[in-house]
Amino acid sequence: MDLSFLGICSEIGVDLGTASTLISTKSGGVLLNEPSVVAIDKATKKVLAVGSEADEMLGRTPENITAIMPVKNGVIADFETAVLMVKAFLKRASGRRPLVKPNIAAAVPGGITDVERRASAEVFMAAGARNVVLIEEPMAAALGAGMPVGAAQGSMIVNIGAGTCEAAVISLGGIVSARSLRIAGSALDSAILSYVRKEYSITIGSKMAEEIKIEIGSAQPYPDEGYYEVRGRQTATGLPKNARIAASEARMAMSGGIGRIVDAVLDTLEETPPELAADVLSSGILLTGGGALIRGIDRIIEDATGIRTTIAENPVECVSLGSAMAFSSPAVLHRSETARRR
Repeated sequence: MDLSFLGICSEIGVDLGTASTLISTKSGGVLLNEPSVVAIDKATKKVLAVGSEADEMLGRTPENITAIMPVKNGVIADFETAVLMVKAFLKRASGRRPLVKPNIAAAVPGGITDVERRASAEVFMAAGARNVVLIEEPMAAALGAGMPVGAAQGSMIVNIGAGTCEAAVISLGGIVSARSLRIAGSALDSAILSYVRKEYSITIGSKMAEEIKIEIGSAQPYPDEGYYEVRGRQTATGLPKNARIAASEARMAMSGGIGRIVDAVLDTLEETPPELAADVLSSGILLTGGGALIRGIDRIIEDATGIRTTIAENPVECVSLGSAMAFSSPAVLHRSETARRR
């Protein structure tokens, strides 16, 4: 593990995501992977729990406690809570070592506004960072996945997180063509939640919708498809009610969102210069992010594009690892700083 936290200043990468936050070091170690959730006492405004402990409280808190997810669709939705959360995570990541002001490379969606970019940077500065550089998520994911981002060839990455989906073709340390969608894993959860409410008149929570997606969800049919026993509240009476949801139903509920992701990939390819498109045809498309683990999503993209599509090793960690690795890639840092100044 990188021991740079012991020194005067450390360099770390942060993936401050809608569903989870990951902190990594340049040497390739993941220091922290926690849900992006904070539990706060409404009356005193005191933080009661952060990360996994707060995540367990979602949907289960009494009236005086609220569980907040301060990041929505990849951008800061609650500045003060986000600062408190990042402070806690930085302290937790440092363990027993003395906490110093780190240099942070933070991943942000490619399609966010200048105001949203500034808010992201200010969160980390307020949480104790010495300096902050913002790296676009597709570039961070590509670095973390080991793609040759600095080479004079086209490489295509599709990062499917909880809040955003980023499709990009990268060459010579920069993004040549890209699409950024605020439709990803959380939107698929919401689609399942809405389907269960409409078809079965049962209200379920977001965590159960996510469990359905993970357990039986898919982009294409798969062998030995099963069912999921849904437990929720009957919409009309408010009484507890169960139902059995088939894998095919979860797939149908998710189909609209997955279709949008496929369209984003196709649109990105259409904007790619012919020479780089030929490179992508040869090298293939790489999927990262938690959404890459949805069954069959690689096959449905491959069928739509005719290009070999694979899933990165440890896809969930690629963005945070790549953010930290950006400190060893001057060209990437320079391009990121240039984009920030503009």
